[in-house]
Amino acid sequence: MALADIRHLVLTHIHLDHAGAAGALVRKNPGLRVYVSAIGAPHLVDPSRLERSARRLYGDDFDRLWGELVPVPEEAIEIVGDKVLELDAWPTPGHASHHISYVAPDGSCYAGDAAGVRVVPSSYIAPVAPPPDIDLEAWERSLDEIEARAPARLCLPHFGVVEDVRDHLAGMRARLREWAERVRDGATEEEFVAEAEAELAAAGGESAAAYTQAGPLWQSYQGLKRYWDKRVTQTAGT
Repeated sequence: MALADIRHLVLTHIHLDHAGAAGALVRKNPGLRVYVSAIGAPHLVDPSRLERSARRLYGDDFDRLWGELVPVPEEAIEIVGDKVLELDAWPTPGHASHHISYVAPDGSCYAGDAAGVRVVPSSYIAPVAPPPDIDLEAWERSLDEIEARAPARLCLPHFGVVEDVRDHLAGMRARLREWAERVRDGATEEEFVAEAEAELAAAGGESAAAYTQAGPLWQSYQGLKRYWDKRVTQTAGT
C-alpha cells in the first residue's frame, strides 16, 4: 500500500510519537482525513505551542527525534465524536487529557497509551507517564472504561496485540500505582529510573531498549512528579 492509498488517520492523542508526522503526511497526501479530539485539534492546526512544550522536554534532541512539525490544514481535520468510521470512540484521559480510545466491531481495542506499553511477547507493562498532564484518578477511570467494554484484544502502538485483556489491565493498574507511590514517597529521578530498569532487566533484558525508546523512564518520573506537585499546590490552596 502506498501513502496515496491511505484515506483516514485516526489518532488516540497528539503526543509526537503518535501524531508528530500528521502534517507531513497530509502534505504528501492532501486527501488524507485526520481524526482527533476537539482538545487536540487546535494543536495540529497550529503546533507551535506543542513544539515549545516538547522542546522544553527534549532539549537539543528535539530536531533529531522529530524534525519539522508541519501544521495540519483545518479542512483536513475531523473532530472525533462517539463514532469514527466503524469504530466506537470515547475519552480515556489520564496519560493525556485529550486521549481517546476506539473499539472495532471485531472487539479490537485501539487504546493508544492508556493501556500502557508492553513489548510483546514480554509480559512487562510500563505505564508511560510523560508530562504535562498526567491524572492518576482519570487514568484509573479510563482503565475501568476500557475493561467495561470487554474488548477481545488490545492493539498497543508500543508494541503488539494483547489477548489477555483482563490480566493486562490488572497489571497496568498495579504498576501505575507502584510507580506513582515511588515518586510520592520521595524517590529521586535517578532512583526511580534505576528501579524501573531493574524491573525491565528482571522481566527480560532483551526488550529493555524497546521499552525505553517507547517511553524514556525519566519522562515518566517527571510526569508523575508534576502530578504530585500539583496535588500539593491544590491542597495548600484549599
